[in-house]
Amino acid sequence: MMYVPSGHKFLLHPLIFSGPCLSPDITIVINGTILAPVIPSKWRCIADLCDKWISIKDVDGLTVRGSGRISGLAPGWWDVVDNMRPTALEIAHSKNISLSGLRFMDNPRTHVHLNNVTSARIFNITIGAALKSPSTDGIHVSDSRDVSIEHCRITTGEDCISIVDGSSNLKISNIICGPGPGGISVGKHGCAGNIENILVSDVVFIDTRKGTQIKTMEKGGKGHVKNIIFERILLQDCRYPISIDQFYCDKEHCTGNNSAVQISGVTFREILGTSGGEFAVQLVCRKSLPCTGILFEDINIYSDLKNMAKSFTANAKGVIRGQNIPETRFNNPRH
Repeated sequence: MMYVPSGHKFLLHPLIFSGPCLSPDITIVINGTILAPVIPSKWRCIADLCDKWISIKDVDGLTVRGSGRISGLAPGWWDVVDNMRPTALEIAHSKNISLSGLRFMDNPRTHVHLNNVTSARIFNITIGAALKSPSTDGIHVSDSRDVSIEHCRITTGEDCISIVDGSSNLKISNIICGPGPGGISVGKHGCAGNIENILVSDVVFIDTRKGTQIKTMEKGGKGHVKNIIFERILLQDCRYPISIDQFYCDKEHCTGNNSAVQISGVTFREILGTSGGEFAVQLVCRKSLPCTGILFEDINIYSDLKNMAKSFTANAKGVIRGQNIPETRFNNPRH
């Protein structure tokens, strides 16, 4: 067991823990405070790479827990080019993982990244960063399966939780997201793998720009995003509560029409509260590859503005049950 005692602060330069390990169970307890160098140029990067601060890979049966704090002291990093900034904690190529109790504060980029992980549980962690800190996702999940994330409070400058290519069988529940850009985002960015069987439930969005979101790249990509459920969502001044975007682009000049990502089997159920934007519902899908099998059930979203909240749909096909506020109409074929 590795132990970081309470009541002390420890300066930590980039570090790699690499397995496999002889023991089937590895425990790291962090009750103290782990700090990064304040000035980016003072970081002692490994092989001149600063893409990760704490990297754990090929370690099965890992438990990371405690009441301590992991702080990147990152404002100096936030003006650095995005892909040159380090992720605070990455756990990769591992299985049977538990992460709990810790506080992650003001890290240079993503705070926690699960990369190619099988069977993981994240619970009771707090993540905080300045609202204008770029690309500081709270928890980022890629190419991982059988993951649960629950009872977390996240306030960052980017998505609270982002789920990308190759991820399946995720359960996300009891999350408080915001204030900030916020959002729980399911996004297929390339060709690495499909995304399916994602359940997001019992989430509160507080003063966020984004809420529930599915996005696929405008240019490139193939495969599918399917069997996604967002349910029991409470909104407090969320600008874009419900969004599907098949034309997403994260670059200034991104054009293309060759995406072939199918979005199907998406449920939005029991979503209520207030929206700070004009359009509370935006479903923008491709004419050549419409979004299908969408279910809206008991949606009740009002605008904080003087005007009523609105909805916009394009090439989205589905069914509506129960309350339908704002009024949303799917683009179903007429018989």
